[in-house]
Amino acid sequence: MRSVGVEEELLLADAATGEPLARSTAVRAAAGQRGLESEFKEEQVEFATKPVTEMGELREEILRGRAEVARRAATVGAVAVAIATSPLPVRPSLSPGPRYAWVARQFGLTAEEQLTCGCHVHVSVDSDEEGVAVLDRIRTWLPVLTAMSANSPFWQGQDSRYASYRSRVWNRLPSAGPTDLFGSADRYHAEVRAMVGSGVLRDDAMVYFDARLSASYPTVEVRVADVCLDASTPVLLAALVRGLVESAARCWRAGAPPARTSTGLLRLASWQAGRSGLDGPLLHPASMQRVPPGEAVQALYGRVRQALVDHGDDALVRAGIAGLLESGNGARVQRNLLRTEGDLAGVVRHCARRTARVPD
Repeated sequence: MRSVGVEEELLLADAATGEPLARSTAVRAAAGQRGLESEFKEEQVEFATKPVTEMGELREEILRGRAEVARRAATVGAVAVAIATSPLPVRPSLSPGPRYAWVARQFGLTAEEQLTCGCHVHVSVDSDEEGVAVLDRIRTWLPVLTAMSANSPFWQGQDSRYASYRSRVWNRLPSAGPTDLFGSADRYHAEVRAMVGSGVLRDDAMVYFDARLSASYPTVEVRVADVCLDASTPVLLAALVRGLVESAARCWRAGAPPARTSTGLLRLASWQAGRSGLDGPLLHPASMQRVPPGEAVQALYGRVRQALVDHGDDALVRAGIAGLLESGNGARVQRNLLRTEGDLAGVVRHCARRTARVPD
């Protein structure tokens, strides 16, 4: 069975005001050798799970990672929050190091404003050739994952009118977004070399495709999701991504060609997913026509169902999809919280408790 790992980026905030706090260096120092990583801005911190094959174990890994960040954040006067953008206004602080300094010089205001928290899912592949075949065959399905994970409705103190405004901010970067069909591992690597060789990017780790071959692990890395409010949602996403990878690999081995959907249409599908989340129309992954969100989600489920059954994940995914469609993603939860809490600080406080699993 293919192994799965998840990386989550969490926002660091003031427990009372909800304002982001530049405490990443201090949080990581407090954690010692426990595997917390820096990110582009000092107001965020990242952790990664170990590779696992069972979704129950993955959930425990995610809960462990969130709890560790929450504990360490508390020691430096902050809370950890699983939301993909800050609801309150912020002027984020650049993390130290030559790489981040290079990014800030190169991308200017785009880099200065970039404070977003994502969720990346890694799924093992047998070779680069299999991995690129998978990339070519999952690209039309990725916007549905953006819609399901959407958890960033607020930006700089106001409602963005997007469910995933993180996806819009992130896609300002020149290498981010959907890709053309590659056709082979050689063509994929040639494209990456050409992009780095252009001088626009510093290295191949800055090739921010929606899905890519990992530069560090023998995995396909899917990068379209917001960090999700509840730990159950990244588990659902991971099961679906593994199902997509396995289904795509089977199609490749059977000689079935990938859909030839244009990158232009995929950009529209990605935009629509970020705009609507699960509260408006999405583009159907096959027809690229607007359909109700539940129809697009069920199409994704239908695509991967046999792989889910084979992995023992079918019941988990069916229950997860039903719950998400009924209760809503993080974007809907945050907007509902604004109505009940009364202000954006209350939204952040509630989400921090939810991230750390502290009951109201």
